[in-house]
Amino acid sequence: MAADLSENYIPKMDAFQFIKDVALDWDDTRIIEAEPARQQEKKKEKTIWFSGAIMDGNSRETSIPLTFLDKGIKYIAIIYFDAETADWKTNPEAYKIDKMIVTSKTVLKLKLAKGVGAAVSFRAQCGYF
Repeated sequence: MAADLSENYIPKMDAFQFIKDVALDWDDTRIIEAEPARQQEKKKEKTIWFSGAIMDGNSRETSIPLTFLDKGIKYIAIIYFDAETADWKTNPEAYKIDKMIVTSKTVLKLKLAKGVGAAVSFRAQCGYF
């Protein structure tokens, strides 16, 4: 969510890549831990999935099985998540962005700070393994 003056986000444009990438139309939706994972397929591009998590006033760790991804395909996961010091009240802008290779056998582990959340994009890579 971006609910501030645009000039306040200029130093954090890396975090906006997820918003730029996320689709408006979905080919498939899966619910994982009550959070959606949505698939967008583009004719000339690779399959892309998007997922997210939001928190209430409590922090928690979660493990997300990526069984919704196509078997036998490697994906680059771009994970936008809370930094160790993130807190909705005292440090709401503390975030990190990581990349990792995942498959349908991967279980993604995330530590979610209270009042904030995470977003992940999964881009299929060329070729099977």
